[in-house]
Amino acid sequence: MIKHVILWKIKEEISLEEKEQIKEGIKLGLEGLIDKVPGIVEIKVNTKGLPSSNADVMLDSTFESEEALKNYATHPEHVKVADNNVRPYMEVRMCMDYEV
Repeated sequence: MIKHVILWKIKEEISLEEKEQIKEGIKLGLEGLIDKVPGIVEIKVNTKGLPSSNADVMLDSTFESEEALKNYATHPEHVKVADNNVRPYMEVRMCMDYEV
């Protein structure tokens, strides 16, 4: 199994109200991929970090294999969510993939 963890920082110039809407869109979009993209074992988005956090959104996902993770990255449903709900709003993205 492969863990795929991403942390994002939303662009500073975006208002707090809009940030909350963006976070909800990311959560709904990414968690909605569980039944659309083969090979996802679990996918959770956390948008409620403590004040000590320096990231706004965390994706914590598990895949059956490295191949499943590679397929996820290019799957049209994932690309649609990434292009519409995530990429336009982020200034920082950090990723860590590892085997469990």
